[in-house]
Amino acid sequence: MSGQTHVLVGDKVAVLPQLEPGQKLLPVTELSELLVLSPAAQLAAREAVARGNDALEPLRRASDASISQFFQAFAERLEDPATFEQIAKVNAADVESAQKRGRSTGRLRLTEPMRRDMIGGLRGWASAPSRVGELVERRQGEGFAIERRRAPLGLVAFVFEGRPNVFADAAGVLRNRNAAVFRIGGDALNTAVAIEELALRPALASAGLPSGALTLVRSTEHGAAQALFCERSVRLAVARGSGRTVALLGAVARQHGIPVSLHGTGGAWMYVEPSARPETVHNAVVNSLDRKVCNTLNVLLLDRAAVATLGPVVEKALREVKAEVAVLRGSEGVVTAKQELEEPRLAHEWEWDAAPEVSFALVDGLAEAASLFNRYSPRFVASILSTRAGAFEEWADAVEAPYVGNAFTRWVDGQWAWLRPELGLTNWESGRLLGRSGFLSGDDITSVRDFFVDETGLASQRR
Repeated sequence: MSGQTHVLVGDKVAVLPQLEPGQKLLPVTELSELLVLSPAAQLAAREAVARGNDALEPLRRASDASISQFFQAFAERLEDPATFEQIAKVNAADVESAQKRGRSTGRLRLTEPMRRDMIGGLRGWASAPSRVGELVERRQGEGFAIERRRAPLGLVAFVFEGRPNVFADAAGVLRNRNAAVFRIGGDALNTAVAIEELALRPALASAGLPSGALTLVRSTEHGAAQALFCERSVRLAVARGSGRTVALLGAVARQHGIPVSLHGTGGAWMYVEPSARPETVHNAVVNSLDRKVCNTLNVLLLDRAAVATLGPVVEKALREVKAEVAVLRGSEGVVTAKQELEEPRLAHEWEWDAAPEVSFALVDGLAEAASLFNRYSPRFVASILSTRAGAFEEWADAVEAPYVGNAFTRWVDGQWAWLRPELGLTNWESGRLLGRSGFLSGDDITSVRDFFVDETGLASQRR
C-alpha cells in the first residue's frame, strides 16, 4: 500500500510499523518476525536485571550457611498456615480470573501437593553443598599446577509458564551464588507477587542476602519476556513451556549473544508390545495421564498383534482416566474414539486441563513404532512396554529420544527422578553438542575458572 515501508526480516518481507516514542523495534531474523517492545516492558526488564546484577557481589561474599538459611526460611514461610492462607487466597482469585477468560488452570492452581513439592525442593537446596570452588581438573607441572574450578555464572534470566511453583525451581541458582530474574505467565502474576512479598523477600532478608538476588519482573506483557532476553548482562536465558513462544524467546536470546536453554515442544510417546503384562500396561497408561505437563503421554501405539489381549486393557485404562482419544484412521475399533486423525496429526501436542487428550494408533511391530516416533514426535520421551528379551535395548537404539523408559512417561521430571527441583530440560530438542538430554537444575548453573599455582615462586615460561 502507498506510504508503507517494507523491510526484509530473515526470509520474509514485513511492513515497518509506525513507532510511538520509546518503543523499540526488534527484528528476529531466525523466525522472520518483527517485534515492537513497549517502553514499560523494556523498563520492567531493565530494572529487574539491574537489581539482579547489583546482588552478584554481595552473593559472592555470602557464606554457605546464610544461603542455606535462606532456603530453610523460605520453606518455613510456605509451610506456615497463616502465610500460605494469604497466598492461597490470591491464587484462588488468579484461578477464577483465568477461568473467566477461558484459560487453562491446571498448572495455575496452587494445590497442596504443589506446596509440598515446593517446600521439599527448598529444603533439598538447604542441605545441598555449594559447587563453587569444586575442582574440575588439575594438571601438575614441574613446580607448578594448573587447576580448573567451578565458579558462579552470574545473572540467569527465566521465563516460566503460569505456574506458581517456579519459585522453588528458580531459587536453586542461589546455591552457587548466582542471581536470577524471572518473568512468570500473566495468569499467575498476582500469585507470584504474593509469594515474593510474603515468603521470598522476608527469607532473603532473614538470611542477610540482597533483595535483588531473586527478582520478579512485574509485568504481564509478553514484551517484558522478550526485553529480558535482550539484556546482554544476562549470562543464561531459560525459557519454560513449549511452542512458538518459546522458540521466539530462544531466537531473541541467541540474537543478543546469550546462551539459552529451551524446554521445547513436549508430549511423550508409548509403544505397547504383545508381550507386555496387562497390569504393567494399565499402570503405565494411568500414571502417564494424571495431569498435563510436558512428559504427559501424548501418543499411544499398540502393536496390532496385541489387540485381542491388550486392547481391552488399554481401553479400560483410558476410560478410567476419562481420556478423549483421537484415533489414527485405520486403527479404529480398539478404543473409544472422540475423533479420527490422519497420520501427520500424530505430531500434534494435545493441550488439556481436566480431561486427558491422547492420540492412539495401531502399528505392525517395533520398527514401525520407532519410525513413527522419529518422524512425528518431538523426540522427547519414548517408552516401551514389553517383557521380550532385548526389546528395551532394541527400542532404545531405534528411537531418536534422549529419555527412554519401560514404564510410565511422567518419570521425566528432575525433582522426581534426581530429587532436585528442575529449571528446565537442557535443549533436548536442539543444541545437543555436549549432551542429548539432562535435567537442568539450580546447582548445574556454574561457570569455570582456571588458576595457575606457582609452587616454588620460580616458575618460568618454557616454550
